[in-house]
Amino acid sequence: MCGRYVMARAVGDLLAEFDAALEDEIAIPPSWNVAPTADVPILLERLVEGEPVRQLHIARWGLVPSWAKDPGIGSKMINARSETVLEKPAFRKATRARRCAVPADGYYEWKGEGRTKQPYYVHPKDGRPIVFAGLYEWWRDPSKAEGDPERWMLSTSIMTTDSPPEGYAGGMLAELTALHDRVPLPMNRETMQTWLDPQADDAAGLVDLVRAGAHDVAEGWTIDAVGTAVGNVRNDSPELIQPVGSLF
Repeated sequence: MCGRYVMARAVGDLLAEFDAALEDEIAIPPSWNVAPTADVPILLERLVEGEPVRQLHIARWGLVPSWAKDPGIGSKMINARSETVLEKPAFRKATRARRCAVPADGYYEWKGEGRTKQPYYVHPKDGRPIVFAGLYEWWRDPSKAEGDPERWMLSTSIMTTDSPPEGYAGGMLAELTALHDRVPLPMNRETMQTWLDPQADDAAGLVDLVRAGAHDVAEGWTIDAVGTAVGNVRNDSPELIQPVGSLF
């Protein structure tokens, strides 16, 4: 599950970190409380004169399939279960041909019930960004005229996988399992390169590859208890990720 995350890096930092280019100039305000339907950066690769070129784009978080009547469906498509992406009509075409990576500084998860829910911030120990396996789609707004630059909407979904099975004696994987039974699907840089390749055509093999390496990447994470202010989407500042107490 991934319903809120942090993406507070500048465009230039993302371009340098991931060796990407821009097709058009974009602005990405830093956010410590990214919520569904927000505009977020994604990394994708396209063939330009026969060669793959990695680009940074802005997409709406919540995938809107090309066949959708309106973009409202996207709010229910912020995550895609990696186990079933090739079976679901909303995701299977994107898995075959429109794969992306979603950079993040970390993500939030909640534990508990009702007003006693405690938020936690999950992030890499070394401070480097995470890249989640993602999917993207283009949706054409039939209400807008031909040639209107806002006629086409780019949207994205973050893939998820199961938390490590119970039975770990300790460490980060055991903590993730105790926190939630699902995690957003992270990639290392080598896996990301394979996942983004626009010429790769074994979608099932690519999903298996990313899933196989996810828990190894997650071993390098840490979890901090943070304040409840993150629960309000109007709150957005670096203070949201400041630790407030011990885990669980």
